[in-house]
Parts: sequence; structure tokens; C-alpha cells
Amino acid sequence: MKKLLFVLLAGIASAALAAPVSYQIDPTHTFPSFEADHMGVSVWRGKFNSSSGKVSLDKAAGYGMVDISIDPASVDFGHDVLNKWAAGPELFDVAKFGAARYKGKLTGFKEGAPTQLQGELTLHGVTRPVNLQIKSFKCIPHPMLKREMCGADAYGSFKRDEFGLTAGKEYGFKMDVDLRIQVEAVAD
Repeated sequence: MKKLLFVLLAGIASAALAAPVSYQIDPTHTFPSFEADHMGVSVWRGKFNSSSGKVSLDKAAGYGMVDISIDPASVDFGHDVLNKWAAGPELFDVAKFGAARYKGKLTGFKEGAPTQLQGELTLHGVTRPVNLQIKSFKCIPHPMLKREMCGADAYGSFKRDEFGLTAGKEYGFKMDVDLRIQVEAVAD
């Protein structure tokens, strides 16, 4: 009985000592990208060039949180005129709505790595649930900074008209958006 009590207390003590690690998103290696229909004729692809945020991760406890800010004014279709239009009042209306934000909880841990992200996206002034699957997740020592760096490849989808982004709907554009996020973050 004493041995069992000792093992339980040791487990509780080690769990109490474990603490989440905080990471800052590396904006030079993080690019949320998307694919959307263009009148059923082709698929347009773009990305956002400016994002920031933080991640808190406790691999041992299987817990983590994500808080990411994305600047829709940094939208990049690879076409300057389309970029300017998309940032304007007909789509993202960045002057009125500003940054998009994703806040969520890392879940589905397997061997210390999350497999899902359950959260909410705020876009165009609307907040709705958007869950992401994590295709790959890996942490390594950063070779130059000598701190832990983690990276992931996440994906999911949503309907843009649910966020008030209806441009093109009257012309038969599908409202589905496939979201792909490559992200790297470095421990504080």
C-alpha cells in the first residue's frame, strides 16, 4: 500500500512540475493558404503573407492552445490587381474589419503530437467554428537559435458565405474554401 501511495504521489508531483512551453509563430515560415472556386471553371489559389501569434504546448499532458492573427490585407494571389480588389470592400474589407483571428485547442495527441485543432475563426467580423486536421507535426532543436522549434501542416475547410464573404455567389461561385496552413514556431 505504501508503495502504491508513493507511485501515485510521485506521478502527481511530476505532473505538477510539467509546464506548457510557449512558442511564437515564425512569420517568415508561416503562410496560411487557400483554394476557392472561380465560377466552376478553375480553382484560384492564394495565401496570406502576414501572420503572427503564439502556441502553448504541453506534450506530456496532451494539451495545447493556439492564438493566431492573420492580416487579410496581405492576401496574395500572385496578381496585384486581384490582391487590391480582395483587400477592398467587395471581399475582405480590411479597412472595416482588420485582422482575422484563429483561436483553438490542440487535441487528439498521439505520442506527444497533436492530430487536430478545434477552434474558432473570426473573419470579416464573424466568428464560427473551424476545425483543422494536423497532417504532420514535429519538434526539433532550432540549429541557430538553440531553442525548440515545432512545425505543422494543417488543413480544413469552411464556407465563406457563412462569414459574409459572398463575392461571386450570384455568378455561381461555390462558397467552399479549402484552407492549408504551414506553420513554424520557436520556443520563447
